[in-house]
Amino acid sequence: MQNPFTLVFGKSPLESISRLAQTNEIIGSFSSEWMNQQIYMITGVRGSGKTVMLTDISKHFRKDKDWIVIELNPDRDLLHSFAAKLYDQKNLKDLFIKAKLDLSVLGIGVSIEKSNPFFDIENAIQAMLEVVKDKKKRVLITIDEATSNEEMKIFASAFQIFVRNELPVFLLMTGLFENIDALQNEKNLTFLYRAPKVKLQPLDKGAVKQKYQEIFGFSSDDALAMADMTKGYPFAFQVLGYLTWQKDGDYKSVVGMYRQYLSEYVYDKIWSELSNKDKKICYGIAETASGKIKEIREKLSLKTNEFNPYRDRLKKRGIINCEEHGYVHFVLPEFDEYVLTHV
Repeated sequence: MQNPFTLVFGKSPLESISRLAQTNEIIGSFSSEWMNQQIYMITGVRGSGKTVMLTDISKHFRKDKDWIVIELNPDRDLLHSFAAKLYDQKNLKDLFIKAKLDLSVLGIGVSIEKSNPFFDIENAIQAMLEVVKDKKKRVLITIDEATSNEEMKIFASAFQIFVRNELPVFLLMTGLFENIDALQNEKNLTFLYRAPKVKLQPLDKGAVKQKYQEIFGFSSDDALAMADMTKGYPFAFQVLGYLTWQKDGDYKSVVGMYRQYLSEYVYDKIWSELSNKDKKICYGIAETASGKIKEIREKLSLKTNEFNPYRDRLKKRGIINCEEHGYVHFVLPEFDEYVLTHV
């Protein structure tokens, strides 16, 4: 039997734990008769399941004949790519030609007699979306791992215009906190602040335990021990399951490999993106077993006003949990051991 888990980022595994509440929130909002919300942003730490959630939502709308789903590469010319992919939709191309939309000057479609060609890509897209609107269809655009590059800024500004003109276009983006934060801080893109953000939290431990029990036939204690090892981190759930499957259910023998996979696949990248001060705070947290903020500050010789900004940033990045007043803990499994060996 095939291993039901995967180590490939973004690939939907055979076995996963869905985030029904958040997924249904986005689907329900986009499907509403009145277009009250036309953009959602999914954020979370690397390996938190952003791409899988985006893929699941895309699959839902692809099954609906009234929806057109278009996936865009954030590193390309997004407006031109969107126009080209929208034009090439088999159910729409004939409608665009019938409406005499000549995009040939823009390198899209064919030249049409007795029609004025479009020279501006935004105007061309608006005209196409008007046709889509007349046919009572909607367009979902998905962008995975959005960054604050020039192409993204131009596209987001144009999208804002499409929304103001009440065109049936919807945007679902994923991105790391720092990238989404940088994008919405652009002076012309403040509308993104008002866009709802779905921050992916750890999976429910009970759901992780149940899934391991179903797959491996483990006792409640063994399944719970595995769930505890993952801390609900989706990539850890996949890695531990994958390695345990390879070892015929002997999860205790894969601990070393489990830590190595987490380090090489995710933690090395996360660590490289932290500032030296961020790393110092992480070291203090890893060294303080209690997680008590006062003890961490004393260990690092930091005042409250010096510690708090870095604590807040690590929280937003999805690295630490601050739910218990006066305490902080790492969200990521085995991250304390990783920190202590990399400072």
